[in-house]
Amino acid sequence: MDATELVYAGIARQAEVIADGEVSSRELVELYLERIARLDARLNAFRVVWGERAREEADDADRRRAAGERGRLLGVPIAIKDVSDVAGDVTTFGTGGFERPAQTDSEIVARLRAASAVLIGKANLPELAIYGFTESRTWGATRNPWNPGRTPGGSSGGSGVAVAAGLVGVATGSDGAGSIRIPAANCGIFGLKPQRGRISLAPLSEHWHGMSVNGCLTRTVRDTALFLDATAGGAPGDADSPPAPDRPFLEAAAHPPGRLRIAFSSRPPRLVVPAIVDDSVREAVDGTARLLRSLGHDVREHDPDYGLIGNGVAALYLRGIHDDVRAVPRPELLEARTRGFGRLGALVTPGGLRRERTATPKRAARVNRVFEQHDVLLVPTVGRPPVEIARWEGRGALRILVGMSRVYPFTGAWNYTGQPAAAVPAGFTADGLPLSVQLVGRPNDEATLLSVAAQIEAERPWADRLPQLD
Repeated sequence: MDATELVYAGIARQAEVIADGEVSSRELVELYLERIARLDARLNAFRVVWGERAREEADDADRRRAAGERGRLLGVPIAIKDVSDVAGDVTTFGTGGFERPAQTDSEIVARLRAASAVLIGKANLPELAIYGFTESRTWGATRNPWNPGRTPGGSSGGSGVAVAAGLVGVATGSDGAGSIRIPAANCGIFGLKPQRGRISLAPLSEHWHGMSVNGCLTRTVRDTALFLDATAGGAPGDADSPPAPDRPFLEAAAHPPGRLRIAFSSRPPRLVVPAIVDDSVREAVDGTARLLRSLGHDVREHDPDYGLIGNGVAALYLRGIHDDVRAVPRPELLEARTRGFGRLGALVTPGGLRRERTATPKRAARVNRVFEQHDVLLVPTVGRPPVEIARWEGRGALRILVGMSRVYPFTGAWNYTGQPAAAVPAGFTADGLPLSVQLVGRPNDEATLLSVAAQIEAERPWADRLPQLD
């Protein structure tokens, strides 16, 4: 396996070759550190890189492997989105408003350490994980490896770029309204938003009033399944604790799902202004529907009944931002647009928030009626291919909110309902920008999504096409 093949192999394969002694953890870490040093000045995926610490952790992993120790991710490098605490490091949340280093690891980081992963650095995001682009006054603009003039999306944009550009095999992400799936779509990789509560948010009990989840961005479906097996499970104080899966996620990804009933639709939820759905996006959905039909599935066009779910999404999202803005130790260092989002969130009063959360089950049940006759829903991930860098630079909060809702209308509904949804690569536009489709599953059914996504991957591989960076 040559160096390029190794850095793009994905974490499942990397874990295998390290366990077999074909490659050392130290060798893999050095490959990634060299690529980061050479390429990241152009891409800006990382906020900080822990070179010496990663080397020390890799050497320790190699010693433990030689002594016969095994671990799901023993010696595998991983990047952490800069919303998760790593002891001794400041969690910036994409801002300059935090200064105190974390005292302990967050739960997801602790579980990755328990799986013997090597932490290589922190990935960039926009301020407070608000935006569908990864640009900030403090940390600069993160650029799409397929076209540096385009955004990788957000808020897990640094994570998406790091994986797509071969700077690391996996990066953690969080998703409060599409923040894993949007960067996965824009960067041509796989991104699953797990079931609400599948991976603990501790030390938080919940975030954005139930909208946010933890997850990852990876090159392959199997990589995400391995990550879930290493990190899934609740912690004391979690607001949501879904039932454990019937079998390991890796096993689900390795087995065909059987004949499924699949609905497909390119109609977006109702918005204040019309959503943008590009012709290339519609064709990606239609083409995937044809592929699934050729695999023996019962695939039929059927529009979900979204109702006014967009109102609920906006209320929880904006009130969550308002709460986050108030919690920043130095709010004067936030961007004007971020403070503007905080003011918009103040319009959702505590009473209005209680009413919205009371209404959530009814609204979720309405859209989920699509699953009474179908096993999986196929819709776009984003409304159009990656937009240009600085598209919303200098705009106020309301204009940005409206603009993002037009480009990214398909993801937030599934944060509101809480069920799993995955961004699956679906080819490229004529000018080389990634396309993506979204698979939505029943509540608690990541297994079916992993299984059918792996079927698509086997028929229409995506991980072997690489951005031209050298």
